[in-house]
Amino acid sequence: MKAGKLLVVAVIVALVVAFFAFDLGRFLSLDFFKTQQAAIDAYFQANPVQAAAIYFVAYVAVTGLSLPGAAILTIAGGAIFGLLWGLVIVSFASTIGATLAFLASRFLLRDWVQARFGDKLARINAGVEKEGAFYLFALRLVPAFPFFVINLAMGLTPIRTATFYWVSQVGMLAGTAVYVYAGTQLAQITSLKGILSPGLLGAFVLLGIFPFIAKRIVAAVKARRVYAKWPKPARFDRNVVVIGAGSAGLVTSYIAAAVKAKVTLVERHRMGGDCLNTGCVPSKALIRSAKFLSHVRRAKEFGIRSASADFDFADVMERVQAVVRQVEPHDSVERYTGLGVDVVTGTARITSPWTVEITAEDGAKQVLATKNIVIAAGARPFVPPIPGLAEANPLTSDDVWALRKLPARLVVLGGGPIGSELTQAFARFGSKVTQVEMLPRIMIREDPEVSELVKKRFEADGVAVLVGHKAKQVLVEAGEKFLVVESDGVEKRIAFDEILVAVGRVANTAGYGLEELGIPVTKGRTVEVNEHLETLYPNIFACGDVAGPYQFTHTAAHMAWYASVNALFGRFRKFGVDYSVIPWATFTEPEVARVGLNEQEAKEKGIAHQVVTYGIDDLDRAIADGEAHGFVKVLVKPGTDTVLGATIVGEHAGDLIAEFVAAMRHRIGLNKVLGTIHIYPTLAEANKFAAGVWKRSTVTHGQMDFLAAFHDWTRGEGGLGAVLGRIAGLVGDKRPYHGADAH
Repeated sequence: MKAGKLLVVAVIVALVVAFFAFDLGRFLSLDFFKTQQAAIDAYFQANPVQAAAIYFVAYVAVTGLSLPGAAILTIAGGAIFGLLWGLVIVSFASTIGATLAFLASRFLLRDWVQARFGDKLARINAGVEKEGAFYLFALRLVPAFPFFVINLAMGLTPIRTATFYWVSQVGMLAGTAVYVYAGTQLAQITSLKGILSPGLLGAFVLLGIFPFIAKRIVAAVKARRVYAKWPKPARFDRNVVVIGAGSAGLVTSYIAAAVKAKVTLVERHRMGGDCLNTGCVPSKALIRSAKFLSHVRRAKEFGIRSASADFDFADVMERVQAVVRQVEPHDSVERYTGLGVDVVTGTARITSPWTVEITAEDGAKQVLATKNIVIAAGARPFVPPIPGLAEANPLTSDDVWALRKLPARLVVLGGGPIGSELTQAFARFGSKVTQVEMLPRIMIREDPEVSELVKKRFEADGVAVLVGHKAKQVLVEAGEKFLVVESDGVEKRIAFDEILVAVGRVANTAGYGLEELGIPVTKGRTVEVNEHLETLYPNIFACGDVAGPYQFTHTAAHMAWYASVNALFGRFRKFGVDYSVIPWATFTEPEVARVGLNEQEAKEKGIAHQVVTYGIDDLDRAIADGEAHGFVKVLVKPGTDTVLGATIVGEHAGDLIAEFVAAMRHRIGLNKVLGTIHIYPTLAEANKFAAGVWKRSTVTHGQMDFLAAFHDWTRGEGGLGAVLGRIAGLVGDKRPYHGADAH
């Protein structure tokens, strides 16, 4: 590939150099064509096909090499071939030449540009992939934009070559026609400036803007068609009705009330949604108690001769509920009512794009007319259709909190975050836990060494981790429950008292009117939305778990900002939701936290990266705490200090990752992380030391040899000549220097 690129570069450079060296540009001037018009016409009359072929090849070469003179050649085409044939020949020649320039740019530069500036170009790439033809067409309609710049720039984007060709062919036609027509009037032309008068240029600008206006008109027509069968109320009771009081619904309602919109929040179950009642809060309370027990068992590590803990699992679960009750006021009806939100307990049903019917617990109904609707209905645990599973009354993350007796034998189906957190917690309480994962490893979204580190810790806690095992069926024989699993064609039985299903969550998309309104769902069974979180109906939005793509509480809150702002102020400006920097954590021990790319994703996507790893076993505070395990792993853009992603495995990883989240969000490089004072001794120093590992990786043998010679000279042990002699190595010897490692 490199040889091919070098050859192409050599050919292009040779042709461009020849063009200027032999002053070929003199043949592409208006004066030359005027003085030679009679001779050219005579040659054309005598050899029409040959003349057209020579002209065509010359035009393709000039535009393909992005040389000056295409405008003159276009005028010449009109003068030689007339309006019709001139337009046909120039149209195809210019498009083929433009495509050659496009392909050269793509072949020579795109990979390098995307590797170096991919993060900055991510949104442009996404826009081009979605509407590249539209934007290219608008640019082609305005001759004021240098076409050669457009050719080269579009080559750096993901637009398809075929799309580039046909859009260029059509888009350049109007401007080409103006210049070809001008060529038919060559005698009246004194300069190129006279061709595009201010009025004509203004007309082209309007023509270029037209696609954007047309897009708005088309969107309005489509919306009108979508709304056609639904009568629109003359007035509205609410600015927004929000369905669901989980994280997404609460934040949406809060923002709407904060800007004085009239908002109703409808929740049929409990305020706070899954996170408060069955997810984040209770699971972390359970994990905390389990972690305490693990520390008691490790007493000797901390210099304590013996320690024991007597507990009743029912008391632990009561504490979990007490924690939920303590957090409840943050998400309560009283709090949100005080903020100005009309909170209604009941079941909502969307009956039209502008009306929501609410059925209260007592059966009373009310219908609210609303300008906008935000669906924040959340998700629920997915229970796979495994034969016999339903009859075994499986537990999920929704109902496991009702347990008051610790299962002696527990099977956990699923090796993702929820399954892994609960696996370790129950094992630490004394359950004999078997974790079953169909994929080759648990926590499959993380790098392999992360999965392995967590797996080893689970096994140290007494968990039997079965990866690569598929659950086939559940059997009940003589009152005993068994899960039948298969691995490499071999089946085996696992006896259990309770089985916990944690294989993922599915969005709540049924039962509140989506079907009747024809609002589609995706293949992943989430509500289909665009970048503005609009559904099929532009005034109905969806956010949080019900819309995906990330099912995290903090992501739901993030999406809610876009949904509420677009709903209330979208007529003036709409915002596309930004998923570029999404962090998450799995609260096992060790904790696993991540933001941005990890190594396996970077390799899968072909993104150039440098891996920097710092082992937390080297960290003073971790050693003092008895938690000297794990690592900080940072992906950096090669040749820069730009963070592409970070993974932290270890104590309080979920807290430590925040520094890298801020670094990515606000484009803070590792140099600035390294230059920031971190308190000693803290776990947060691990981030600084990781930045230090990166910094040391940038030091070369040439630099260190030069410094050694310089310091010898300052002590009088070497001459200045030795220092000067190292200058060549300073520049040329780029081998990484692996010297003494120090904090």
